[in-house]
Amino acid sequence: MTELKTVGLFAVTALAEIAGCYLPYLWLREGKSILLLIPGALSLVAFVWLLSLHPTAAGRVYAAYGGVYITMAILWLWTVNGIRPTTWDILGSVVALLGMAIIMFAPRSA
Repeated sequence: MTELKTVGLFAVTALAEIAGCYLPYLWLREGKSILLLIPGALSLVAFVWLLSLHPTAAGRVYAAYGGVYITMAILWLWTVNGIRPTTWDILGSVVALLGMAIIMFAPRSA
């Protein structure tokens, strides 16, 4: 799997996880319809399935995925919640992505 595909799959996976958590939040905290639990649950099922598509050790995938999740959560904060990220948010996201790249793309011995 190429690096671009890996990062893209992580990004879609993160969106599924964030949406799967955000929809129940809307019901619990914002008084929205309980029916939001249905797409929320489906989104979390998609998250688990997408995370299983990576062809490398699960522990490594989960660790690296965290870096992309952080970045996607900051983008969600900006685009969905309308809160502009601070310089520190952006710097933290860059550091997290660097960690993801080191974990996923470092040369490995057989």
